[in-house]
Amino acid sequence: MFPLHHFLLLGALLFSAGLLVVITKRNAIMVLLGIELMLNASNLNLVTFNQLYPARLDGQLFALFVIIVAVCEAAVGLAIVLRVYQHYQTSTPDEITELKD
Repeated sequence: MFPLHHFLLLGALLFSAGLLVVITKRNAIMVLLGIELMLNASNLNLVTFNQLYPARLDGQLFALFVIIVAVCEAAVGLAIVLRVYQHYQTSTPDEITELKD
């Protein structure tokens, strides 16, 4: 069994990588992927902290809710990106300058 601090370090590295993707990438789909990576890193930390108190399943339940929210976020975000691409012919958020026609 690995010590808990290895999983916490992995979660921190994944969260940092996701934050780096969100900050540096210009493509909206890549930004959504970075957000998903950050949500999965928080899930890893929730399940790791749950190992401190194995009788309670709070961390695993919160991780399940985060997964459900991530699925909803991915579906709505992808639908928005597709509609924006159909209208503006670009998926770069910086090139969209107007909200109404």
